[in-house]
Amino acid sequence: MPLYRDEAVVLRTHKLGEADRIITLLTRGRGRVRTVAKGVRRTTSRFGARLEPFMVVDVQCYEGRNLDTVTQAETLAPYGDVICRDYSAYTAATVMVETAEQLTEEHEPSTQQYLLLAGALRSLGGAEHHPGLVLDAYLLRTLAIAGWAPSFHDCAKCGAPGPHRAFNVAAGGTVCTVCRPPGSAAPAPETLVLLAALLSGDWAVADASAERDQREGSGLVAAFLQWHLERGLRSLRHLYRVRTVRPLPALLPVPDQPSLLEEERLEHAQELGLDELRAMDERHPALDRHLAQEVG
Repeated sequence: MPLYRDEAVVLRTHKLGEADRIITLLTRGRGRVRTVAKGVRRTTSRFGARLEPFMVVDVQCYEGRNLDTVTQAETLAPYGDVICRDYSAYTAATVMVETAEQLTEEHEPSTQQYLLLAGALRSLGGAEHHPGLVLDAYLLRTLAIAGWAPSFHDCAKCGAPGPHRAFNVAAGGTVCTVCRPPGSAAPAPETLVLLAALLSGDWAVADASAERDQREGSGLVAAFLQWHLERGLRSLRHLYRVRTVRPLPALLPVPDQPSLLEEERLEHAQELGLDELRAMDERHPALDRHLAQEVG
């Protein structure tokens, strides 16, 4: 079976058997590839830690009938370790790799998508910009590479010179008053300027934008992305939870039964994870007892 070597970004992993993993890679020259890494879950594995999500690696594989097999892996950029230390960066990177997997085909070369993803992970790992801005810039550009570049100035339907105030996802961006379909959004002009800056790479404008415009722009980008993918992204709901979650008010001690507010906190525990919820309020023993029951 022929061997090949290529640069790749690790998109995700799945357990296989007792010690193996299925590794999904986005390679520079072969597109998306599904491989088997044998024995990487053992503590004695030579390259198990290198094949974790968000890592940029140089891999050597040999082709198989259904899955290729990784025989060697060398780290090119260890972004995974840095990104996983910041939960906001981690959730943003999770959306990126899920989007990359949806927009690429197996064994279909997509060098632009690979370079864009590697660059976005580098920006997250280096904390060059806010994770939300990096994510939105990546999503807009990856859609542009796929052929769905949105318009934020001229009319997306008739091409009338802008700027225009209405934005319609199905139409492909901003629309004029003549072409405006019913139900179009009317974002703030500053939001459209921000999105245009993210698409073109004008980080001076993007970094100086207001938080309100960033939130509104993120909603438009998410809607635009999922419209063209024709499906939702599971990782997006975790991203929004990180952006919108607020610590709940301090709770008074209660007897045995949790209050409605505590039940809401327990629901947050299932969505956010126990560690994040405990960090919100570690001084509530009644809630700790119920969390222990949930775990047990």
